[in-house]
Amino acid sequence: MEDSNTTAYSRPHFEASGGEPFPHPHEGRNLGQKERYASIAAGAALLLLGLARRRLTGLLLGATGAALLGRGVSGRCAFYRAMGISSAPSDRPGVPDNLGTKVERSITIRRSPEEIYQFWRDLENLPRFMKHVKSVKMLDNLRSHWVVTVPGGRTMEWDAMIINEHPNELIAWESLPGADLENAGSVRFHPAPGGRGTEVRVTMQYNAMEGLLGVIAAKILRESPGVQIDEDLDRLKQLLETGEIATASKRPVHSVIAAIEAVTETGESK
Repeated sequence: MEDSNTTAYSRPHFEASGGEPFPHPHEGRNLGQKERYASIAAGAALLLLGLARRRLTGLLLGATGAALLGRGVSGRCAFYRAMGISSAPSDRPGVPDNLGTKVERSITIRRSPEEIYQFWRDLENLPRFMKHVKSVKMLDNLRSHWVVTVPGGRTMEWDAMIINEHPNELIAWESLPGADLENAGSVRFHPAPGGRGTEVRVTMQYNAMEGLLGVIAAKILRESPGVQIDEDLDRLKQLLETGEIATASKRPVHSVIAAIEAVTETGESK
């Protein structure tokens, strides 16, 4: 029986937005608009270059160009599908099933569940300890607008909605349709054993909307979701326990291998 204090919010019905330059009458498209444009442009250039050359080099360039053209026009990439990657926008909230990267991290903070919950529930506090979150603006009690920085100095934006909430214990959310980065997650607040404070457990799932190059860059630069959450939780702990955040993280620097392992954690347990 569900606890009477738990609030599960019903999702509103969203219509798919129209006006895309590429129609998509078939299921299975996994390339976003920008990537499709880039594939078509590169494919056309290689095809023309191949036609201008002779022999084997021209044939190889032409074949590569034709493959890129087909990729861009169809919006489908077999390699992305095999890797579980998609850069196509979704008209559904959250992260589509079996796509993206799932990460779970926890930390113990010497503060009560009530204090930490209240701090987190004011979502505009999150940029204070989340390094890559530039701003969060509350649109109403449940919906918020997020702006985050990503590798390369660019920004991504999306609206999110709280879909489940249990005061002092749980906050769960998901991005709304049209998000630059599809994501969903939850944060739980449990009293730690021995009166040591509160265990804060964050579970998040992301869909790599920027395609394979974004995933590879994230691994190399140690900007994986798992590493980000570890560092953000360290800053939250410092902020709530001491009132300030140290300039250098207390946690040891993560290796590239650890970052890659964190990124490849994909929905093994729910």
